[in-house]
Amino acid sequence: MIEARHLRVLRAVAATGSFSAAARELGCTQPAVSQQMKALESSAGTPLLIRTGREMRLTQAGDALVRHASGILAGLTAAEEEVAAIAGLRAGRVRLVSFPSGSSTLVPGALAALRAAHPGTRVSLVEAEPPRSVEMLREGDCDIALAFRYGTSGPEWDDLVVRPLLTDRLIGLVPDGHRLADADAVGIGELADESWIAGCPRCRRQLVEVCEESGFTPRIDFATDDYPAVIGLVGAGLGVAVLPELAIESVRPKGARTVTVEPAVEREIVALTLPDLAQVPAVAATLDQLSLAAAR
Repeated sequence: MIEARHLRVLRAVAATGSFSAAARELGCTQPAVSQQMKALESSAGTPLLIRTGREMRLTQAGDALVRHASGILAGLTAAEEEVAAIAGLRAGRVRLVSFPSGSSTLVPGALAALRAAHPGTRVSLVEAEPPRSVEMLREGDCDIALAFRYGTSGPEWDDLVVRPLLTDRLIGLVPDGHRLADADAVGIGELADESWIAGCPRCRRQLVEVCEESGFTPRIDFATDDYPAVIGLVGAGLGVAVLPELAIESVRPKGARTVTVEPAVEREIVALTLPDLAQVPAVAATLDQLSLAAAR
């Protein structure tokens, strides 16, 4: 394998015409230059210099290597400078994937703070719900995934770095004027006879399980994963719903009232990344800003 340090020595020898002059230019000893040239010729498998008295002349192979050395060393220097910029947060890129209510609440403040502290770091954002967002992380399509899970029997994340952010409680939504609109807390069983608005079959699974534990199966007349649509349907008096507190923070519930639902149903909001990515300065800085945004 040809090493960059050997190329630098060869270039110095070619420029100065001798080992001793190259040693003075490089700030090392003449035997060190001779030793590195022998190592380079061994790696190349052919002589690179012809020694004529005190002067050195390049062979054809040596001339070819010197011609390529400048470009190789320039590219290596550029790569070192770019890596140093990334390590110093003067540059870098982070690919973030988030579920919608996280995108509208946690992400904006975190990314604004990151940009103010490290303007050279670029962050891109796409939206996906777990488990798809977690699959994207494992497949290398993002660097950080905002995700959530209900209870302690959630998905396995043992291979990932898990940064807990906050606990998000499900909040009930009823129309203005509903018989329970002014209640301090509502047992979910009290909503057994209501028309429900819920998300897709996968998204509504937690709701259905909680209702069934309370002795009824919710009658879901309207299905939508769009939180503003859910709030609009509730506000129009067409049914009741439960939504994550983060989702309600991002949309003004016009025509609807929020009520505390018992038993409490909570989801854990986390930021996930891979162990190696957690060591990348830009990724670590983004995780820190997400944690700060969640604490506000």
